[in-house]
Amino acid sequence: MIFIQLFIEFFKAGLFAVGGGLATLPFLYDIMNETHWFTVRDLTNLIAVSECTPGPLGVNMATYVGNLTKGPAGGIIATIGLVTPSVIIIILVANFLQKFKDAKIVQNIFYGLRPASTALITCAMCLVAKTAFLRLDLFHKTGQWLDLLNWQHLLLGVLLWIGLVKFKKHPVIYIGIAAVCGIAFQL
Repeated sequence: MIFIQLFIEFFKAGLFAVGGGLATLPFLYDIMNETHWFTVRDLTNLIAVSECTPGPLGVNMATYVGNLTKGPAGGIIATIGLVTPSVIIIILVANFLQKFKDAKIVQNIFYGLRPASTALITCAMCLVAKTAFLRLDLFHKTGQWLDLLNWQHLLLGVLLWIGLVKFKKHPVIYIGIAAVCGIAFQL
């Protein structure tokens, strides 16, 4: 039964996450809140691992959650669930575009999808920032404004951003630095 639920949840995410892997994050938050298969900390780790490993981000995240939930078989089922809508849509769109690729309405549809993709990715960015930089649970316990921000994460993020802007090195270097800091300081 859980395998069917894994497939359905990730099928929905794959069907509506227009814009790539980061656009699946709002759906992962919904899955987390509905199923309790993983925690916010697991989700943060999932993003970090998915960003650091080769392959499409959404596929990596689906595999991670599926594996976390039900082992390797769960990883396979979640991944198949995520990519199935794309395969179906690509087949349908490819046939449709061959016939109507120059039609004004088709061009307008693709133009209209851009803001939807941008909105989903922006939402994902906000959710990641909230998870990384805010400690809402601690703030709710103490009521102290200084407990609201995760100062270590904020400082690391600012330093990495400054380094990225100033030195313009490959992002993998900054991912590595962040990983080492996370291990060394248990962020």
